[in-house]
Amino acid sequence: MSAYLRRVSIRVECRKLTAMSLRDRKRARTRQALVEAATDLFQRKGYDETTIADIAAAAEIGTRTFFSYFATKEELLFPESDARVAATLDAIANKAPDEGPIAVLLRALTTASEASDDMVSPLAALRTRLIGTVPSVRGRALQMQLDAQREIAGHLAEAFPEQLDEVSAAALTGAFVGALTGALQVLLDGVEHADPKAMKTALQAAADVALAPWREYLS
Repeated sequence: MSAYLRRVSIRVECRKLTAMSLRDRKRARTRQALVEAATDLFQRKGYDETTIADIAAAAEIGTRTFFSYFATKEELLFPESDARVAATLDAIANKAPDEGPIAVLLRALTTASEASDDMVSPLAALRTRLIGTVPSVRGRALQMQLDAQREIAGHLAEAFPEQLDEVSAAALTGAFVGALTGALQVLLDGVEHADPKAMKTALQAAADVALAPWREYLS
Protein backbone atom coordinates (compact mmCIF):
# COMPACT_ATOMS: atom_id res chain seq x y z
CA MET A 1 0.00 0.00 0.00
CA SER A 2 1.26 3.49 -0.85
CA ALA A 3 2.30 5.83 1.93
CA TYR A 4 -0.31 8.31 0.70
CA LEU A 5 -3.15 5.82 1.01
CA ARG A 6 -1.99 4.81 4.46
CA ARG A 7 -1.94 8.45 5.61
CA VAL A 8 -5.45 9.01 4.26
CA SER A 9 -6.71 5.85 5.97
CA ILE A 10 -5.16 6.76 9.30
CA ARG A 11 -6.60 10.30 9.16
CA VAL A 12 -10.10 9.03 8.41
CA GLU A 13 -9.97 6.39 11.12
CA CYS A 14 -8.75 8.84 13.76
CA ARG A 15 -11.84 10.94 13.16
CA LYS A 16 -14.13 7.97 13.62
CA LEU A 17 -12.55 6.35 16.66
CA THR A 18 -12.85 9.33 19.00
CA ALA A 19 -16.17 8.43 20.65
CA MET A 20 -16.25 4.65 20.16
CA SER A 21 -16.14 1.90 22.77
CA LEU A 22 -13.11 -0.42 22.84
CA ARG A 23 -15.08 -3.15 21.07
CA ASP A 24 -16.27 -0.74 18.41
CA ARG A 25 -12.74 0.57 17.91
CA LYS A 26 -11.44 -2.95 17.39
CA ARG A 27 -14.16 -3.66 14.85
CA ALA A 28 -13.46 -0.38 13.06
CA ARG A 29 -9.75 -1.18 12.87
CA THR A 30 -10.42 -4.66 11.51
CA ARG A 31 -12.86 -3.28 8.98
CA GLN A 32 -10.33 -0.68 7.86
CA ALA A 33 -7.63 -3.36 7.65
CA LEU A 34 -9.85 -5.33 5.28
CA VAL A 35 -10.44 -2.28 3.09
CA GLU A 36 -6.71 -1.50 2.99
CA ALA A 37 -5.80 -5.11 2.23
CA ALA A 38 -8.39 -5.32 -0.53
CA THR A 39 -7.26 -2.03 -2.07
CA ASP A 40 -3.65 -3.17 -2.13
CA LEU A 41 -4.50 -6.59 -3.60
CA PHE A 42 -6.87 -5.18 -6.22
CA GLN A 43 -4.13 -2.81 -7.35
CA ARG A 44 -1.38 -5.43 -7.43
CA LYS A 45 -3.18 -8.61 -8.51
CA GLY A 46 -6.33 -7.35 -10.15
CA TYR A 47 -9.90 -7.41 -8.92
CA ASP A 48 -11.04 -10.70 -10.45
CA GLU A 49 -7.79 -12.42 -9.47
CA THR A 50 -8.18 -11.49 -5.79
CA THR A 51 -10.28 -13.81 -3.62
CA ILE A 52 -12.00 -13.15 -0.32
CA ALA A 53 -9.60 -15.65 1.24
CA ASP A 54 -6.67 -13.56 -0.06
CA ILE A 55 -8.11 -10.42 1.50
CA ALA A 56 -8.85 -12.08 4.84
CA ALA A 57 -5.34 -13.53 5.01
CA ALA A 58 -3.75 -10.16 4.22
CA ALA A 59 -5.81 -8.58 7.02
CA GLU A 60 -4.83 -11.44 9.35
CA ILE A 61 -8.34 -12.70 10.01
CA GLY A 62 -10.20 -15.86 9.07
CA THR A 63 -12.35 -16.09 5.97
CA ARG A 64 -15.48 -16.67 8.05
CA THR A 65 -14.73 -13.54 10.07
CA PHE A 66 -14.61 -11.55 6.83
CA PHE A 67 -18.35 -12.01 6.41
CA SER A 68 -18.97 -10.33 9.76
CA TYR A 69 -17.83 -7.13 8.08
CA PHE A 70 -18.69 -7.42 4.39
CA ALA A 71 -21.16 -9.64 2.58
CA THR A 72 -19.33 -9.59 -0.76
CA LYS A 73 -16.05 -8.55 -2.33
CA GLU A 74 -17.81 -5.69 -4.09
CA GLU A 75 -18.85 -4.11 -0.79
CA LEU A 76 -15.21 -3.48 0.09
CA LEU A 77 -15.10 -0.83 -2.61
CA PHE A 78 -17.97 1.14 -1.04
CA PRO A 79 -17.14 1.23 2.69
CA GLU A 80 -18.61 4.69 3.36
CA SER A 81 -21.68 4.64 1.11
CA ASP A 82 -24.14 3.81 3.88
CA ALA A 83 -22.64 6.51 6.09
CA ARG A 84 -23.11 9.14 3.37
CA VAL A 85 -26.75 8.19 2.90
CA ALA A 86 -27.27 8.23 6.67
CA ALA A 87 -25.69 11.70 6.87
CA THR A 88 -28.07 12.95 4.20
CA LEU A 89 -31.11 11.48 5.93
CA ASP A 90 -29.94 12.99 9.22
CA ALA A 91 -29.59 16.40 7.58
CA ILE A 92 -33.14 16.14 6.26
CA ALA A 93 -34.54 14.98 9.60
CA ASN A 94 -32.80 17.80 11.47
CA LYS A 95 -33.44 20.62 9.02
CA ALA A 96 -33.74 24.12 10.39
CA PRO A 97 -37.17 25.81 10.18
CA ASP A 98 -35.96 28.17 7.44
CA GLU A 99 -33.87 25.57 5.59
CA GLY A 100 -35.02 24.40 2.16
CA PRO A 101 -34.31 21.17 0.23
CA ILE A 102 -31.28 22.55 -1.61
CA ALA A 103 -29.65 23.90 1.54
CA VAL A 104 -30.21 20.57 3.27
CA LEU A 105 -28.58 18.60 0.45
CA LEU A 106 -25.58 20.93 0.30
CA ARG A 107 -25.19 20.75 4.08
CA ALA A 108 -25.27 16.96 3.89
CA LEU A 109 -22.51 17.03 1.27
CA THR A 110 -20.39 19.30 3.45
CA THR A 111 -20.91 17.06 6.47
CA ALA A 112 -20.00 13.91 4.54
CA SER A 113 -16.92 15.59 3.05
CA GLU A 114 -15.70 16.72 6.45
CA ALA A 115 -16.27 13.30 8.01
CA SER A 116 -14.38 11.25 5.42
CA ASP A 117 -12.10 11.46 2.40
CA ASP A 118 -13.69 8.35 0.90
CA MET A 119 -15.16 10.11 -2.13
CA VAL A 120 -11.81 11.63 -3.13
CA SER A 121 -9.34 9.02 -1.86
CA PRO A 122 -7.08 6.62 -3.78
CA LEU A 123 -9.74 3.99 -3.07
CA ALA A 124 -12.25 6.21 -4.85
CA ALA A 125 -9.96 6.39 -7.88
CA LEU A 126 -9.62 2.60 -7.89
CA ARG A 127 -13.37 2.21 -7.45
CA THR A 128 -14.04 4.52 -10.39
CA ARG A 129 -11.69 2.53 -12.60
CA LEU A 130 -13.24 -0.80 -11.60
CA ILE A 131 -16.77 0.50 -12.18
CA GLY A 132 -15.71 1.09 -15.76
CA THR A 133 -14.04 -2.28 -16.25
CA VAL A 134 -15.68 -4.88 -13.98
CA PRO A 135 -19.37 -5.65 -14.63
CA SER A 136 -20.09 -6.90 -11.10
CA VAL A 137 -18.68 -3.71 -9.57
CA ARG A 138 -20.59 -1.56 -12.05
CA GLY A 139 -23.80 -3.40 -11.19
CA ARG A 140 -23.22 -3.00 -7.48
CA ALA A 141 -22.50 0.72 -7.88
CA LEU A 142 -25.64 1.29 -9.93
CA GLN A 143 -27.85 -0.61 -7.49
CA MET A 144 -26.46 1.28 -4.51
CA GLN A 145 -26.95 4.61 -6.26
CA LEU A 146 -30.54 3.82 -7.20
CA ASP A 147 -31.33 2.61 -3.67
CA ALA A 148 -29.76 5.73 -2.15
CA GLN A 149 -31.63 8.07 -4.48
CA ARG A 150 -34.95 6.38 -3.75
CA GLU A 151 -34.42 6.62 0.02
CA ILE A 152 -33.24 10.24 -0.03
CA ALA A 153 -36.05 11.30 -2.36
CA GLY A 154 -38.65 9.68 -0.12
CA HIS A 155 -37.39 11.55 2.92
CA LEU A 156 -37.23 14.84 1.02
CA ALA A 157 -40.84 14.49 -0.12
CA GLU A 158 -41.93 13.83 3.47
CA ALA A 159 -39.88 16.70 4.90
CA PHE A 160 -40.94 19.29 2.30
CA PRO A 161 -44.52 18.39 1.27
CA GLU A 162 -45.36 21.97 0.28
CA GLN A 163 -42.44 22.18 -2.16
CA LEU A 164 -41.90 18.63 -3.38
CA ASP A 165 -44.03 15.69 -4.38
CA GLU A 166 -42.61 12.21 -4.98
CA VAL A 167 -41.71 12.91 -8.61
CA SER A 168 -40.04 16.29 -8.08
CA ALA A 169 -38.19 14.96 -5.03
CA ALA A 170 -36.87 12.08 -7.15
CA ALA A 171 -35.81 14.52 -9.89
CA LEU A 172 -34.05 16.83 -7.42
CA THR A 173 -32.23 13.92 -5.82
CA GLY A 174 -31.24 12.57 -9.22
CA ALA A 175 -29.77 15.94 -10.21
CA PHE A 176 -27.80 16.12 -6.97
CA VAL A 177 -26.46 12.56 -6.99
CA GLY A 178 -25.90 12.57 -10.74
CA ALA A 179 -23.82 15.74 -10.53
CA LEU A 180 -21.57 14.25 -7.87
CA THR A 181 -21.22 10.96 -9.74
CA GLY A 182 -20.40 12.66 -13.02
CA ALA A 183 -17.92 15.05 -11.42
CA LEU A 184 -16.14 12.22 -9.63
CA GLN A 185 -15.74 10.26 -12.85
CA VAL A 186 -13.90 13.21 -14.38
CA LEU A 187 -11.94 14.21 -11.28
CA LEU A 188 -10.71 10.68 -10.56
CA ASP A 189 -9.95 9.59 -14.11
CA GLY A 190 -6.33 8.44 -14.14
CA VAL A 191 -5.61 10.15 -10.81
CA GLU A 192 -3.59 8.46 -8.07
CA HIS A 193 -2.59 11.31 -5.77
CA ALA A 194 -5.29 13.95 -5.87
CA ASP A 195 -5.62 16.87 -3.48
CA PRO A 196 -8.64 15.98 -1.31
CA LYS A 197 -9.38 19.62 -0.45
CA ALA A 198 -9.37 20.71 -4.10
CA MET A 199 -11.53 17.76 -5.12
CA LYS A 200 -14.07 18.47 -2.39
CA THR A 201 -14.26 22.08 -3.56
CA ALA A 202 -14.87 20.84 -7.10
CA LEU A 203 -17.65 18.54 -5.88
CA GLN A 204 -19.34 21.43 -4.09
CA ALA A 205 -19.13 23.46 -7.30
CA ALA A 206 -20.63 20.60 -9.31
CA ALA A 207 -23.52 20.31 -6.87
CA ASP A 208 -24.11 24.07 -7.03
CA VAL A 209 -24.27 23.95 -10.84
CA ALA A 210 -26.70 21.03 -10.86
CA LEU A 211 -28.98 22.55 -8.24
CA ALA A 212 -28.99 26.10 -9.62
CA PRO A 213 -32.15 25.59 -11.77
CA TRP A 214 -33.92 24.16 -8.76
CA ARG A 215 -33.50 27.37 -6.77
CA GLU A 216 -35.92 29.14 -9.09
CA TYR A 217 -38.26 26.15 -9.25
CA LEU A 218 -38.50 25.93 -5.47
CA SER A 219 -38.68 29.67 -4.80
